[in-house]
Amino acid sequence: MTARQFWKIMPYASLGEFIAELQDNGELIRIAAQVDSALELAAITDRVGRTSPNGGPALLFENVKNSTIPVVTNLLGSRRRLCRSLGVADLDDVSANLDRRLQSEQPSGWLDSLRLVPGWGGLGKWTPKSVKTAACQQVVRLGRDVNLWDLPVPRSWPDEPHPVITSGQMVTRHPVTGNSHLSQSPLVVINPQELAWYDGKHDQTSIVQLAVESKQNLPVAISLGGDPALCLSSTLSATVDSRLFAGFLRGASLELVRCRTNELDVPAGAEIIIEGYIDAENSKTNSLVSIARGNGRYVSRELPLIHVTAITHRANPVFPAMITTAPLSEEAWISLATERMLLPVLKRLLPEIADIHRPFCAAGRNLLFVSIHKCADFQARRVLHALWGMESLGQTKIIIIVDADQDIHQEEQVWFTVGTNACPTRDFVFSDGLARDDDYTPAAMSLASRVGIDATRKRMIESSHVWPQSLTMSDEIVARVRERWAEYGLEERMKAEG
Repeated sequence: MTARQFWKIMPYASLGEFIAELQDNGELIRIAAQVDSALELAAITDRVGRTSPNGGPALLFENVKNSTIPVVTNLLGSRRRLCRSLGVADLDDVSANLDRRLQSEQPSGWLDSLRLVPGWGGLGKWTPKSVKTAACQQVVRLGRDVNLWDLPVPRSWPDEPHPVITSGQMVTRHPVTGNSHLSQSPLVVINPQELAWYDGKHDQTSIVQLAVESKQNLPVAISLGGDPALCLSSTLSATVDSRLFAGFLRGASLELVRCRTNELDVPAGAEIIIEGYIDAENSKTNSLVSIARGNGRYVSRELPLIHVTAITHRANPVFPAMITTAPLSEEAWISLATERMLLPVLKRLLPEIADIHRPFCAAGRNLLFVSIHKCADFQARRVLHALWGMESLGQTKIIIIVDADQDIHQEEQVWFTVGTNACPTRDFVFSDGLARDDDYTPAAMSLASRVGIDATRKRMIESSHVWPQSLTMSDEIVARVRERWAEYGLEERMKAEG
């Protein structure tokens, strides 16, 4: 693939522009046959993703039953399309280029340094810009004209009673500080003018609770579509302002426009905007609502209720949908890009970190591999507790730490290293922490058990004996075999045996 030059790319002006590029490069299939958004659309997408080793193509459903709006799925469900959306040839280039950009913006003093690492404060020149008019408001529906059922929102699984918006970036305003709060959370279509917010993070729940206690209605706006960099940056919302970071990724500040029925700002290049509020006196659904989660299970709970006041959109919008399922899924592929974007942040907080990797089987949350440059006794434990202390990683169930010379992207190698280097009574570290809202395993409702495994080579003070050396062939013999390989006559025989 020929990637657009990172940092010098022109950002995608719209989702349609990205879709057109995918079609031109054979990475999109248009489906003209009529498809039902209830289950059928999700089943097609799920089958394509699971039967294609590299994630399969993006799918554009042009004829969705009971809607005039087409739906695109599996948009970022492959390594190739993730790279294309970020303008790089390989996902590792994302980490390298982010690192170079941060190096070029090093702060001058220790106070600025503290600001840069946790909040990426050195990125201020990428602050979003306000505009007065926007394509996302070409069509405006207010009051009684609002009808969420006009949108082709998929219902993905049989035990989900309602359609669920899965690709919306939501913004609200903290009722005490007044700061914008950004998240990408599922939104359940309850009826034509009400959504239920799956507030999966504890801080989001507290925002709703603060609004209720202060008797303030909480303004809400949801954007769908736009530059795919916004979708990717929203996965880092616990670490950095996703709109600021989207500008950083795009090489151009994100343009925002004021909503029609509240004082929130939304991405001007979006396809569809949904505006509304959470009523302080009627803030929850009256019954449990079931939705599917990326761990392959359903979750049922009462949810904050959003009263929709406006829907605005482009003249010819496309509805982006991410089908929630266990890996392999689009969400699992996106987690690969997330880890590459997160790595430069972690390296500034913990310089000994060499690399991180969430395998597909982790479902983006349960398992993390970390390699470190070990130079101190019990250093893996310090890294382990530091990672659990971060909001973005604090709910990771299992963290495995190995030495920097181990390739953590080779999962069998990691587990081999665990089996050979880790002693369960010494190297398994157990800890309690807040459970994810979709984690059904904890004994206590909000307290989950976590385990860290130190699979690094042990220094003298960490072990009762000298740690043995690994089997390594000499450089001289490796070079000799490489030079004489053709003489051995093995190549053709090895090819024949497959």
